Amino acid sequence: MSIARFWRETPRRYNLGGSKCTMCGTVYFPPRAVCPTCAHHRESIGKMVPFQLSGDGEVFSYTTVHEAAEGFEMQVPYVLALVRTVEGPILTGQIVDLAPEEVRIGLKVRATFRKLREEGRAGVIHYGYKFAPAEELPGPRPGGPRAAVGARTAPESDRASA
Repeated sequence: MSIARFWRETPRRYNLGGSKCTMCGTVYFPPRAVCPTCAHHRESIGKMVPFQLSGDGEVFSYTTVHEAAEGFEMQVPYVLALVRTVEGPILTGQIVDLAPEEVRIGLKVRATFRKLREEGRAGVIHYGYKFAPAEELPGPRPGGPRAAVGARTAPESDRASA
C-alpha cells in the first residue's frame, strides 16, 4: 500500500469509521456512498451518514497463519479472524493478547489500536486495528496477565520491581 493511500485511509484505521444507511439502518465498513441492501440503490444516494463502530464483536471464523506474508515473518504463528461487530459488519483482523490455541468461534473481542508493520528502509510505522479478547480467560497468560483493552501496563520487568 502506498503511503499516500495509507494516510487517506487513516480515519477508518484509527476510528473504525463506517457509514449507515438512513433508509434501512444497515451499517457498512468501510464506508459506502450507496446502500446495496436497499431495493432501490439510487434512493440511498446522499442518505448515507458517517457511523462510528464500537469495535466490540465476536469471532465468526479464524485461521492460524504459520507462513506469513512479507513483513509479518516475526509474528508467526498468529491468528487472523473474521469478526462480526455488534453493529453488523464483519471485519478481518489479527487476534492479539491470546495464544493461537485459545482462540475460538464466539470469542468476544474488542478492537484495539496497535502497530501493524514497518515499511521500507525509512521505517515508516503503520498503525491500525487488531482485536483483543474482551473477556478474561482462566489460567496463566504467556507473557503475564492481560490488561483491559486500552489500559497501559508496565513491562514485566518494571512490575516485578515495583
